[in-house]
Amino acid sequence: MKAHRSASLGAAVFAGVLSLLGAQAHAFEDSARGFYFEGGHAPHGDKGGTESATVGVTLPWSPRQPVHEGALTSYWDLFASHWHAPALGSGSRNYTQIGAIYTWRYRFDSGSSPWFAEGGVGGTVMDHLYRTPDRSFSTAFQFTEVLGVGRSFGENGKHELTLRLQHFSNAGIKKPNPGENFVRLRYSYHF
Repeated sequence: MKAHRSASLGAAVFAGVLSLLGAQAHAFEDSARGFYFEGGHAPHGDKGGTESATVGVTLPWSPRQPVHEGALTSYWDLFASHWHAPALGSGSRNYTQIGAIYTWRYRFDSGSSPWFAEGGVGGTVMDHLYRTPDRSFSTAFQFTEVLGVGRSFGENGKHELTLRLQHFSNAGIKKPNPGENFVRLRYSYHF
């Protein structure tokens, strides 16, 4: 019975992915406001890792500009995040973070592809200093850089899934500055 359920679930997931990949290409509107939910993980080897849960809004900033074989837009990404990390000693500790990122998005195929790449830079502030068994931040303020690749789907491309790599560090303002690197998965809805 369990094998049948697993096979059915696997078939449903596979069919869903195929339906996303089969969407027709058309001009996607990247100048719509949106909100998102994002989950992330920063590995710490045998010491566990830091998990993050983020909510945010995206606010368009620049109109679409043709660039090479694609289209370039930009937006502000304003967010609040919760980090759950291994604590110094034993147990775990929670952190709250707010931030803003200015992000550039490049949509392929003259803007008609559902696929896009993006990158951004910004700043964040945490409620207290981030400290784990293998790294300690010396400032509550951190710069952040993000790179991502994603795909729009659904009616008029209102839905998006994005895989993102995000780095946090204070850029050497104060030592120590070990930084933290997350792999994140984001679901966005534009209205």
